[in-house]
Amino acid sequence: MTTINPPADRLATPFVSGAAKIPKSAIADDKAMLRAASELTRDLVNPGARIYWTDFLVSTLLGYAGVAGAILSPSIGWAIVSAVIAVIALYRAGSFIHELTHIRKNALPGFRLAWNALVGVPMLIPSFLYEGIHSLHHNRTKYGTVEDPEYLPLALMKPWTVPLFVIVAAFAPIALLFRFAVLTPLSFLIPPLRKPVMERYSGLIINPLFRRRPPEGEFRRQWAWQEGGAWAWSTLLIAAGVLGWIPLRALLIFGAIASTTLVFNQIRTLVAHLWENDGGELTVTAQFLDSVNVPPPGILPEIWAPVGLRYHALHHLLPGVPYHALPEAHRRLKDALPADSQYHGANYDGLPGLVVRLVQGSARGGVA
Repeated sequence: MTTINPPADRLATPFVSGAAKIPKSAIADDKAMLRAASELTRDLVNPGARIYWTDFLVSTLLGYAGVAGAILSPSIGWAIVSAVIAVIALYRAGSFIHELTHIRKNALPGFRLAWNALVGVPMLIPSFLYEGIHSLHHNRTKYGTVEDPEYLPLALMKPWTVPLFVIVAAFAPIALLFRFAVLTPLSFLIPPLRKPVMERYSGLIINPLFRRRPPEGEFRRQWAWQEGGAWAWSTLLIAAGVLGWIPLRALLIFGAIASTTLVFNQIRTLVAHLWENDGGELTVTAQFLDSVNVPPPGILPEIWAPVGLRYHALHHLLPGVPYHALPEAHRRLKDALPADSQYHGANYDGLPGLVVRLVQGSARGGVA
């Protein structure tokens, strides 16, 4: 892959645990690590169709069963248990949107359609909001810059930006409902509105300065049917609530579950990177070290960082390796690389320490 073939004249910056922090822009590529990543994982690039389909369908079934249980349960206790199951399962099912951006075309026939029909449209997060966006985050020259739609230097910003980053996710279902039920039809009725809607309100982004380009070719057709489906579903939800077709309580419970899944994802995003780049171009190794792995033995990361997202740094090193192969890729690299390899510098123990680190960094950034 192109991301693991750095220019030959770059030298590696040795990893030393506990050493003074080096600016990300000053970190050169660890050529031995990049070479090992390429050579040791060549047999891990094919997605397992049975794994994908089983994981996705079971998660989706459990998720909607949990939603039904939360709505229909006669007791508050069982309703809460059902809601927790729904949040965890739908969060996992929704996380497959990340895999859709990386699996090769035709590698999993029908998977994109099924994901959008069962999760993307019903949860108002159709994959066009992410496809074509996330690939820019992996672009070597765009990562961490103003052209990266998924990056903000949170560790260098004001302290209040960290809690605000999470709080806004709780209101995302309302924003998505407005995006598809209101802005979609208005943007066709009022042509000048279509351009800003496509540029600014058609992507799951965190960089407010990013502007999206119009879709082209086959992706344009995918965008059209996905947006149409989301418009129809969001309009139906509003009509069902206004006309009393579905009890308002049921809609509110479904909305609360959707909101909680998005908050979970935002918390996971909060610790997916260290967010320490000030906007300059980084080497592949620097991007890797600005990202986070939370490998075993911890079990909780499988809940808050599902579908391989606990290996986010490794994913940035090897974006073409499917999620189910990342544990094996990590094991091979951990065992093969020496103790002074940069690879070990992206591994962390868990969520609390990462959040504390980010809050402390933003506190220093806010004072500076």
